Amino acid sequence: MWTQERWAALAVLSIILLLSKVVAPIEVPLDPKIQQELKQPPTIVKQSLKDYIVDPRDNIIIECEAKGTPVPTFLWRRNGKFFNVGKDPRVTMRSRSGTLEIRSSGKPEDYEGEYQCFASNDFGTAISNKILLRVSKSPLWPKEVLEPVVVREGESLVLPCNPPPGLPPPETFWMDSSIMPIIQDKRVSMGLNGDLFFSNVLAKDANTDYSCNARFEFTHTIQQKNPYTLKVLTKEPYNDTFINSTDLYGARNVPETQPTFLSPKGLSSSKIVLRGEQLLLECIAAGVPSPNINWNKKGAELPSKKVKIENFGKTLRLLNVSEEDSGDYVCMASNKMGSIRHSVEVQVKAAPYWLDKPTNLVLAPDENGRLVCRARGNPKPTVQWLVNGEPIESSLPNPNRQVLGDTILFHSVQIGSSAVYQCNASNEHGYLLANAFVNILDMAPRMLGPKNQLIKVIENNRTFLDCPFFGSPLPLLRWFKNGLGSGLDGGHYKLYYNGTLEIKQARPEDQGTYTCVASNILGKMENQVRLEVKEPTRIVRAPEHVTQAKGTTVRFDCRVKHDPSLPVTVTWLKDDKPLSFTWIGRFRKDDEILTISNVNPEDAGTYTCTAKTEIDEHSASARLTVIENGLSSASNRSASAGRPDPPQDLELSDPSARSVRLTWVPGNENNSPVTQFLVQFEEDRWEPGKWQNLSIFDGNLNSVNLQLSPFVNYQFRVIAINAVGQSQPSLPSARYQTSGASPDVVPSGLEGWGSKKNNMEITWQALKNTERNGPNLRYMVSWRRKDTEEEWNNITTTRTKHIIHNTDTYVPYEIKIQAINDFGHSPESNIVIGYSGEDKPSAAPTELRVSKINSTKVNVHWVPVDPSTVNGEFKEYKLYYWREASLIKGLKVNKTKLHKGFFTTAEQPSGILTELFPYSKYKMYMVVANREYEGPQSNPVEFYTKEGEPGAPKYFRIQRHTDVVHLKWDKPLEPNGVLIGYTLQYHTVNGTQAGERKAQSFPPNVTEYIMNLPNRFTRFKFYLAARTQVGAGEVYAVESPHFANEGTPDTDSTVVAYKEQEDIATQGWFIGLMCAVALLVLILLIVCFIKRSRGGKYPVRDKKDLPLDSVDHKDHDGSFDYHSDEDNKPLQGSQTSLDGNVKESDDSLVDYGEGGDGQFNEDGSFIGQYTVKKDKEETEGNESSEATSPVNAIYSLA
Repeated sequence: MWTQERWAALAVLSIILLLSKVVAPIEVPLDPKIQQELKQPPTIVKQSLKDYIVDPRDNIIIECEAKGTPVPTFLWRRNGKFFNVGKDPRVTMRSRSGTLEIRSSGKPEDYEGEYQCFASNDFGTAISNKILLRVSKSPLWPKEVLEPVVVREGESLVLPCNPPPGLPPPETFWMDSSIMPIIQDKRVSMGLNGDLFFSNVLAKDANTDYSCNARFEFTHTIQQKNPYTLKVLTKEPYNDTFINSTDLYGARNVPETQPTFLSPKGLSSSKIVLRGEQLLLECIAAGVPSPNINWNKKGAELPSKKVKIENFGKTLRLLNVSEEDSGDYVCMASNKMGSIRHSVEVQVKAAPYWLDKPTNLVLAPDENGRLVCRARGNPKPTVQWLVNGEPIESSLPNPNRQVLGDTILFHSVQIGSSAVYQCNASNEHGYLLANAFVNILDMAPRMLGPKNQLIKVIENNRTFLDCPFFGSPLPLLRWFKNGLGSGLDGGHYKLYYNGTLEIKQARPEDQGTYTCVASNILGKMENQVRLEVKEPTRIVRAPEHVTQAKGTTVRFDCRVKHDPSLPVTVTWLKDDKPLSFTWIGRFRKDDEILTISNVNPEDAGTYTCTAKTEIDEHSASARLTVIENGLSSASNRSASAGRPDPPQDLELSDPSARSVRLTWVPGNENNSPVTQFLVQFEEDRWEPGKWQNLSIFDGNLNSVNLQLSPFVNYQFRVIAINAVGQSQPSLPSARYQTSGASPDVVPSGLEGWGSKKNNMEITWQALKNTERNGPNLRYMVSWRRKDTEEEWNNITTTRTKHIIHNTDTYVPYEIKIQAINDFGHSPESNIVIGYSGEDKPSAAPTELRVSKINSTKVNVHWVPVDPSTVNGEFKEYKLYYWREASLIKGLKVNKTKLHKGFFTTAEQPSGILTELFPYSKYKMYMVVANREYEGPQSNPVEFYTKEGEPGAPKYFRIQRHTDVVHLKWDKPLEPNGVLIGYTLQYHTVNGTQAGERKAQSFPPNVTEYIMNLPNRFTRFKFYLAARTQVGAGEVYAVESPHFANEGTPDTDSTVVAYKEQEDIATQGWFIGLMCAVALLVLILLIVCFIKRSRGGKYPVRDKKDLPLDSVDHKDHDGSFDYHSDEDNKPLQGSQTSLDGNVKESDDSLVDYGEGGDGQFNEDGSFIGQYTVKKDKEETEGNESSEATSPVNAIYSLA
């Protein structure tokens, strides 16, 4: 046979084994869709009070409401038996509810009793508390004849009240037959039981009668007892015209007596009170003169926050009683004749109260769980378990359930075993009843949040992506970005239990589509969240403080920089109230400027500009001070503003431990109102002679309460501030010494980090001098290994650093600190985690490789190291790489070693290496780094980048001669591949008008080109780019220069290449100037022509032999249009790209004919004739021509 001890040991062991396998219960969300679809046992949500007293004149309502799916049905028990609601016509039950309604006709006492509600559905039964229903009663006073009460003057007296027993008990009070309250004091007062006590009777007490009244709460009635009449026997006749208030009893010849107790009787008594209720103790004493009552507690102080002394000291009321209020309470009654004591032994009992109240449990099939019901009381309560309202002992056996006292264990639960369990904890003072259902649920994952949500966040902000989900068994949730990766968690990301993904610091590269996937054995469900990372809104030019004269105009700037995709709204406030703008008002708001016209003193104040987008905002403020332009009555001149005069007459008052009031007399404002007062202090203990800022106050104050630090010998001075500047400091005040105290500031900046692999340096920031609070400041530093039960090590030092030696490498420590002085110590700091020193990482990343190689970037992959081999705080994977060679023979490269860090803790990490040179050979390796060291190198990797677009030619020069342009260039410094040639494009330029763009290609070995010009007035713009197989590279743009001197045809000009930029020839002012000069020259030529034409006839032969100017000859090496006036119209839009074309005018000019096509008269006059000369080969298919210019006509007549 096993002993009882063995069985107990086995039970304890089984509890430990079962509890070790208990999983966290599933929390059912409050989502309405889930709640509607979810099958749940009943839950009581509303019920009447346990002790339920009703008014007999009203209908009786006994409440019982419950929820569940399916909707519960209800039944009642009365006094332990089934209560058939349908058989009583006065009783009805509300629809879809268990609430009973009993009509008030008849005798309501017939329905008194104990009621209990049962709510049931297919998954279990929940029960209500036992509701004790009683009907309120207000009985009448018994009929009685009260004889007059005869008493001697100076004796004590008790007038009994004895109110009729009502439900609930009535409230009593005393009045006379004239319905005037009896005046009470320390001599005459009412006791807790309603009796009226006289410590001693005086003759004047016979002047009235005394009637006890009972007020019944429910019926709102007051019942009056027959009045008492007093007859006082006196030795001296009573005369109310003379009362000696100093010797009330001696003058009446009343003998003085020692105190005796009227209530309670004797020298000791006892009282029992329940926890949470209020304790009422009473001591009423007789004696002449009237005794004083004082209270105390043996061995302890009365709790001042809970105790109230009432009824002229005779009653002690202690609120919200707890176990520590047990003990002996002593009241002492004393007068000049003596004293007497009474001791009350108070015992605090307790009805049951919860320690662990059982809660609903939702489990998936084959999971484990437990219900716990722990309650405390005095005496100790007994715990009884019920299932579906019946004792668990009488329920059907369940092999998956085990009851162990106050705990029920469930293991490998199955579908169909859902039920509602009740826990009843009771003792002689009351009971507790709690329902908790166990619901066995299987459900495929559900997404509870909105689908395809768009979240916009500000760059560098902490960001949360929510993905609420539910399922049973509890689904596993993972996050993916852009559909890639193995799950986001760790490093830059943190995944919470509820499915929320935290991005610790949102960066632009975090933008994208995030997918959360919840899966369990019944299926999976996913949802997507699109994240957009926006630039923060910032005010880059804020409004500035302005002091302006009345009647002038003020402007406040507010230039905003914000994310282009977010609309921004700029609002203005004056003194925190919105400004209103009208088209005729003085306030005008442009995009970035607030303008106030004709300012007046009412406009002075603080103006705030707020730039707000849908996800952030930024504000900036400035103060406007308006100066009145008043005239001086003495000098009749405008007074100029100046700095204020210093304050005067500093006085200290209202001293206290940590504050003092400082008052001063303001100085002259000098025509600019004082806006602020700056109070400074100097102390002579730590930094004597140094003035420091203490506080700033509004300019309308001249008396302020200064908050001070302990153990500082202060003196103060005040500086006035207006719009012009600061005043000189005032004369210092008298000194004020504050008393010392223990430090109340915890040292900040506490941290621990190793400077060597076997130590840890603990550092912190020293307290400020004004935070010392006393002499002999020092610091007590405590530390211990994290996650151990070691005792704290500590040391006291005056330094701000302590080094711990002989530590293990990179071990976490818990650290805390407090400041100490001669008056005491500060609170302890929060525990921070520090680490001992780091060592070199012992492992290298493996399987370093590359993929997706293009011309300038490559994807890098590797196998991460075991975190334990980092030997410190993981910092990054550092990739070292360098350009080993160019794949173009003979091209020298810079082999400087570069590096790039990758912070990732993913299981399959990868990164992108960018800004590489195309068509090059690279080498690289990787190490893992902690904060101090780098680990061994990984396997080296060699790779080759692909060809890319070439760089710009090394240079591009253009030299213009009289009739040709010589172009010369050199190959790019970075060809980025094998050059296959050059592309040259060009077009004519005439002001802002660009001609048709033409192109010409050259092989890679050609680096110069000579092009003939049609005439010396034609200018061209050239575009040159090198080409590889990938495409054309960076373009150089060059414009042919003007001749240095147009009148000297043989002069050459040279232009060196430049990247495309704005040309002076396209500026409007330059074009206008040139047109004006040309018009003036034309007018002068016409005038000269007219004058020469009046000189007579000229021989035709001389004119025929006159050679034409070279500008009239057409070159045969190429065709370049000399555009008509139609071409001088300005271009629409910007210049075309390298491959773009400009559409020319449909109207073309005919060439001016050479040779015999022109005719002259005998007198030498010119016969104008135009002929068409087309040359398809020269124009390459373009029908362009040249017309006779006015200049050519003049030359031909010269």
